[in-house]
Amino acid sequence: MNATPLADLPNGSHAYVKRLRTDVPGADAALLRRLAEIGFVAGEPVHLLRRGPGGREPLAVQVGETLFALRLLEARCVEVVVARERHHG
Repeated sequence: MNATPLADLPNGSHAYVKRLRTDVPGADAALLRRLAEIGFVAGEPVHLLRRGPGGREPLAVQVGETLFALRLLEARCVEVVVARERHHG
């Protein structure tokens, strides 16, 4: 499974948090700690609902049962694995 930054997903995408990235320019320990505290932890389901005007900030993101508005910097720090749309079997 390929991981990608949450910021790169299209509207309506469902994914799972893989990890928080520590190598994003402009991100500091306080930002990463805040993201973890609000629920961006490994394995947590994420739904990117929509982006702000013109496809920019903020990004409306649901983590578990909670809705958040994220800046692009914050969304770049969250590495996710896209959920499969259908299960075959």
